[in-house]
Amino acid sequence: MKNRKPFKNAVRRLGIVWVTVTGLLFSFLYLPVKGEALVYSKENFNRQIFRQLPEDTQNTELSPTELYAKAAVLLDGRTGRVLYEKDGKEKLSNASTTKIMTCILVLEQECEEQIAEASAYAGAQPKVHLGVRSGQQFLIKDLLYSLMLESHNDAAVILAEHIGAKALNLTDSAGQRNTEESKQAVAAFAKMMNEKALEIGCENTTFVTPNGLDAVQVMENEKGEETIVTHGTTATDLAKIMAYCVTLSPKKEEFLEITRTVDHSFSDIEGRGSYCCHNHNAFLGMMEGALSGKTGFTNSAGYCYVGALQREDRIYTIALLACGWPNHKGWKWQDSRKLYNYGLENYTYREFLPEVSVQPLVVSGGQAFDGNPYHKVEVLPVLEEVDAMEILSGTGEYMEAELESVDHLTAPVEEGTQTGVVTYYFVTNQGERIPWKSASVRVKEKVAGIDAEFVARYVIENFLVGNG
Repeated sequence: MKNRKPFKNAVRRLGIVWVTVTGLLFSFLYLPVKGEALVYSKENFNRQIFRQLPEDTQNTELSPTELYAKAAVLLDGRTGRVLYEKDGKEKLSNASTTKIMTCILVLEQECEEQIAEASAYAGAQPKVHLGVRSGQQFLIKDLLYSLMLESHNDAAVILAEHIGAKALNLTDSAGQRNTEESKQAVAAFAKMMNEKALEIGCENTTFVTPNGLDAVQVMENEKGEETIVTHGTTATDLAKIMAYCVTLSPKKEEFLEITRTVDHSFSDIEGRGSYCCHNHNAFLGMMEGALSGKTGFTNSAGYCYVGALQREDRIYTIALLACGWPNHKGWKWQDSRKLYNYGLENYTYREFLPEVSVQPLVVSGGQAFDGNPYHKVEVLPVLEEVDAMEILSGTGEYMEAELESVDHLTAPVEEGTQTGVVTYYFVTNQGERIPWKSASVRVKEKVAGIDAEFVARYVIENFLVGNG
């Protein structure tokens, strides 16, 4: 009788292999093997904060009581961030500072070389005025100098009526219109001014006139109800408009050329009248880097001023509303200097880039790189490259990076799968967290899910190969 022991041993080994393979398949194939990174699910993500703390610097204080203006704002002209405010959100009359919006809106119509005609309504505007007559024609570019250097109220109406009439498709000449038609054209331009204000980011501004004269208007609110609104703005909104004019508008260079001109002479189209305009923004010669500005005054608004100043890469805009009444015309210059000096002494550009530590993530049901289904699989996600952020910052202000990431992944995982996001926040000295930039966190390698082929290969290599 033949020896059956080798045969029994072979059967026993096959039985062991069968049980092993069956157990492994049951263990691994019933694991969840499909799915994506569970990004931003409240149940499975982690949040971490990484901070880059501020430098130890000394702050210069500016008390609101040190300013004459009822409302005042200092703005970072490049970002629109409020650096200092005194009742900056209170809506007040703003007089001829309105004309910076009129000017930039006309410039953006690309019509400086066009001819505009004066209506009887324009000729009836109160002082300060150019003294135009109905039917008189001017080059629009000359009227812009009249508007910004001498603050002529009739020049503002001629410009507004010219643009507004086009919006209403009025074909008759301005000199032939009646007062009601002229008012309709000016109202159309005022609507464009308000739309532009919203586009810039103004929150509480209503323009009724193009020259800033005190006025009221009946308008419909969101509910369709009639309400009476007054011409006015806030110091914050006015500083935003100036920032737009000198840094963001496609016509910023033309705006600066006009508002920085000392004197401008011109005549009407027929050459019958000659005019000379002198710039009344005295602050242009009072402080190094003074860039632009516009004064204003009405009995209701008091003395007002909006301006811009540049030192190296820093651009500041300021707005002053209700800054005294006669005989205090010089108060606005004192307040302007205080605001600009506050910005220059307390804010400088600093580079921020907090170091973010991204941790490995476990991949459930993933094929281990060494082929062992019992070994834990981890991947190390990578934060996309982020350049350092140069920010105009003051004492106590810093940057923090907030990492939101899933706490695990489930195979299969594709290369490039997003596992989180880093949001960089600039934290002001008032405690405001301003989102500045964001960057994604992604895996750079592919992880396949455990399948029958993977398990079989492991069994064959570890239980069959080498067993005779």
